[in-house]
Amino acid sequence: MNKAIQTYTKDTVISKDGTRIGYRQMGSGPGLILLHGGINASQHLMKLGTALADSFTVYIPDRRGRGMSGPFGSNYCIEREDEDLDALLQKTGAHYVFGTADGALFALHAAITLPAIHKIVAYEPVLFVGQSKLAEFEEIIQRYERQMARSNPAGAIVSVSRDGNQSPIINFIPDFLIVPFAEMLLSIEARTARGDNVPLKELIPTMHFEFQLVRQTEGTLENYRQVNAEVLLLFGGKSDALFKECITTLNSVLPHAKSVELEGLNHGSAQDYGKPELIAREIRRFLQEA
Repeated sequence: MNKAIQTYTKDTVISKDGTRIGYRQMGSGPGLILLHGGINASQHLMKLGTALADSFTVYIPDRRGRGMSGPFGSNYCIEREDEDLDALLQKTGAHYVFGTADGALFALHAAITLPAIHKIVAYEPVLFVGQSKLAEFEEIIQRYERQMARSNPAGAIVSVSRDGNQSPIINFIPDFLIVPFAEMLLSIEARTARGDNVPLKELIPTMHFEFQLVRQTEGTLENYRQVNAEVLLLFGGKSDALFKECITTLNSVLPHAKSVELEGLNHGSAQDYGKPELIAREIRRFLQEA
């Protein structure tokens, strides 16, 4: 049975460069920070947070550039993400971090220099580690960038949805029909967004910055040998080989890691529109191990 979404309180912390990082807080117990991926914000991890709130104090930030948090800034890089997480760790006293997609990358990278991170659960982190499909992934990035260069967020989200095989129907509808429809849906969603939820139209441009950082991971694999935290690497049985190969490679480098495949899940399964309860089960099991 699905739980009702947990109510939450809000707070902020100031990162090293002065950027405000806003976050949602719920539950009680040991501190656990949840980091969302691209084209997402804290609102997309509410079901996952709710599933864990009976055992953990859950903190879900809007990563910089979104919602309750300040802008990316002119000096945005992966070290700014490290500093944002460090500020959250210091304020909350948390020692556990979960991340999905780019959020998982940032959790792992921060652990290279932040000893306060004791355990990490990383769901399909995105790094360039010589995967067989990197050329295809580069094409996905380029298609997205071309649409954004035309100031066409609707076209960009259609492109990303097609490349991610999120719905077979989208692949058969021509652009001249599907893009105007997507634009209409984005406008409706923006008008109906309530509370702290960030409209999707505002989240689509954030992928530009995410892609830049993912590209820069090429050639950095050896750095992850310095991660002293215990790491659980999760991946979905229905996910693309790009993510599975990344997990395999990281598992061979991280000093204290193990990996688990979750049948029936895909790259978006940690979000509210996926199957976060199955991921919550693995998080709970790992974090509560002696």
